[in-house]
Amino acid sequence: MATIEHCLYCFETLAAHLENRKSMSLKEIQKTWAKYNNDLESRAGQAADKTESLEKRIPALRRVVDSDASELSSSSSPSSGSTTSLSTATPATSLDSLPDTEDVITKSPLFVTWNTVSPRSGNTSLRGCIGTFEAQELDEGLSSYAITSAVHDTRFDPISKRELPSLEVAVTLLTNFEDCDDAMDWEIGTHGLRISFTDRGRRYGATYLPDVALEQGWTKEETLLSLMRKAGWVGRKEKWQSVDLKVVRYQGKKNSLQYPEYKQWRDWVNEADEAEA
Repeated sequence: MATIEHCLYCFETLAAHLENRKSMSLKEIQKTWAKYNNDLESRAGQAADKTESLEKRIPALRRVVDSDASELSSSSSPSSGSTTSLSTATPATSLDSLPDTEDVITKSPLFVTWNTVSPRSGNTSLRGCIGTFEAQELDEGLSSYAITSAVHDTRFDPISKRELPSLEVAVTLLTNFEDCDDAMDWEIGTHGLRISFTDRGRRYGATYLPDVALEQGWTKEETLLSLMRKAGWVGRKEKWQSVDLKVVRYQGKKNSLQYPEYKQWRDWVNEADEAEA
């Protein structure tokens, strides 16, 4: 499936393009990502050791407090007071990047999607999405379509450097292409669609990734009609079923990443490079 490293690579490629610098390669990112997570695990282990040490010391501290309180009670009358508690809890550490057990994919059809994330609601809105149904070597395909979808999607203005902190990237690797028996031979939330048809001598074609219909809350009919409109068909809504649609269904293995996560990893890489220099 698409991995966090693939998403990091897209961010790194776009950032390098906008900052006019050389991008790290996919292999370099995969290597540093493994080191980055080992470092996180090491730090988490050190924090756990400190917590365990504090837990061992707490009984002794409590004995001292109880002893002081006993001495005070013999010479003064009871009074109300505040109690100080020593919390030994530490934030849970989430390592979503544990290695996948699946075989590593090196070549695949793919799409790169850029979204803008609202700082208030956290909701996302599409900022660019372009891909290919031709299998690509991922190091070349991801870097190419990361930039193409960011600056050459004609529905939007090119993404600028100042927009980077507000972005989310999603990488979808496409699999399991199958010809549908009919226009309804697919499942919402499972399949993406690629349609093609001819009407009045003109050829049309368009696609939706597997998550589109589910996110929009569309029925199958609404999805197909919207997809025909996306392809440029302007016929009457009630006439869509009279069009002879060829429908190919496929599945997508998707992962996504927001800029703050990329920035945290990139800062770690910069610090590691400086330490080695």
